[in-house]
Amino acid sequence: MANLQGKLEAEVELKAPADKFYKLWRSETHKMPTATSKNIQGIKVHEGDWDQHGAIKIWNYTVEGKSEVFKEKVEFDDDNMSFTLHGIEGHIFDTWKVFKAGCKVVPKAQGSVAKLSMEYEKYKESDPSPDKYMAVLIDMTKDIDAHVASA
Repeated sequence: MANLQGKLEAEVELKAPADKFYKLWRSETHKMPTATSKNIQGIKVHEGDWDQHGAIKIWNYTVEGKSEVFKEKVEFDDDNMSFTLHGIEGHIFDTWKVFKAGCKVVPKAQGSVAKLSMEYEKYKESDPSPDKYMAVLIDMTKDIDAHVASA
């Protein structure tokens, strides 16, 4: 039987300090459409509050020029400056049975590093890996870094 589970990983060097970059994800997610408007057109809280562990949010975003929706439940780890977006519903589930994206922000002497990950499970072996979504997450990370660093 084929292994249908996979994981993509990437690292992005950030100019912004780790705590400021993490803060935008932790408690200022509503600013994402401003920070990375070409990728994120809107985010709404469906359940809970913006900065609440376990809150459910609905994202309107663009991937390869196509508008999509992603509903997720967020998990924060403040001690490690990391978060995981556990997919619940959305276009992503047309191709993958399980999808979660995460980021751990690691401080450096100058700036920080965002360690990005995407874990997924395909429905069938011929389904693609979510490379186009990782490309969007990398692009978002760079936009958010520029936004935070210039603030």
